[in-house]
Amino acid sequence: MNRYIPPSPFYTFEPLRHDPLELIPSIQSSQGGDHTEIKSIEAIPSSILELEEGKNPIMDPAMMLFLCSVDWKGDDGMPEPLDRGVSRERIGRFPIEGGNAIEYLLNHTIEKNEDGLHELLAKLTLGLDEEFLGEGGFSSGMGGLELCGWLDSRDVTNLRRAIQKGKWAVDPSEPIDGGVADAFRHLTIILRGAEKRKCGILMRRHS
Repeated sequence: MNRYIPPSPFYTFEPLRHDPLELIPSIQSSQGGDHTEIKSIEAIPSSILELEEGKNPIMDPAMMLFLCSVDWKGDDGMPEPLDRGVSRERIGRFPIEGGNAIEYLLNHTIEKNEDGLHELLAKLTLGLDEEFLGEGGFSSGMGGLELCGWLDSRDVTNLRRAIQKGKWAVDPSEPIDGGVADAFRHLTIILRGAEKRKCGILMRRHS
């Protein structure tokens, strides 16, 4: 009998309206029942506006960060995808164990100069981990929510430029022929979509 091999996680790149670093103090206050600051944030969902002052929210910090940072459509609608073509699918589940294309790029590229390539890739895939962020509770939340990291709008442009400058090389140990080039090509399309909308990117893992 063949052993069942579950599919690898899928990753999405959500349009980001607000920088998570700027939201964290307000979220921490809200977790203690003080919702004044978080309710003053522009274009937040109704679920945040409905929080009752003096009462702790049922939402954990990661869920609140997700709700407050993403660029939702009007009436709390789903965010407009940064890409409607094949790139969203191709980079969403990369053909490696774990399916994480950004991690693949970190592991199989060599920086030739200090232009921030690896720093920005790490921020995108690891930025909300407690060890990276310095704050706990913002990477995993209710309902199986898993947040990886993010780039603000300036980071988006800087990463796209770092990729296109070509001041990097493919590690000779790369296991997929052309894998780095393919991942960078699809990531660049996502970055261009974010630049066009003048927004950041939130990387999210779906198990």
